[in-house]
Amino acid sequence: MSQAAALAQRLQEVILEGTWIANTNFKKELDNTALDEVSIQIKTYNTVAILAQHVHYYIAGVKQVFLGGELSISDRFSFDFEPMQNDEAWQNFLALFWKDTEELVNLIKTLTNDQLDAIFVKEAYGSYKRNIEALIEHSYYHLGQIVLLLKTEGTT
Repeated sequence: MSQAAALAQRLQEVILEGTWIANTNFKKELDNTALDEVSIQIKTYNTVAILAQHVHYYIAGVKQVFLGGELSISDRFSFDFEPMQNDEAWQNFLALFWKDTEELVNLIKTLTNDQLDAIFVKEAYGSYKRNIEALIEHSYYHLGQIVLLLKTEGTT
């Protein structure tokens, strides 16, 4: 398996359909949730909905670069989302999250080793490979938070 295919598979696992590392994934945890469940505020923690949007924000931003666009995302704005108003908005968001992830997975699969080693936008950001790996690790970090929040919400 190529490096690119392995990275694409890891991203697909954490978001869409894997259980190898965490025995779950974003889609498994979120697909059958309702907006009221993912919007529960516990102390000052981010809600499940905010964490999911935060991870999608980075996936969509990285995908934009892969498609030849500018890197328009910023850590400073990565938690700034308007509250969703109904379950339909939540379900539409999830559909977009899964679609954007699948598209990014397919784009990653096409990369050569030279492309993986190339600079991602500017030298300060490192290589494409480094950014893909960071996206995967970042996603697992927040997946763990989501699982804990959903379990905590279930006990309140």
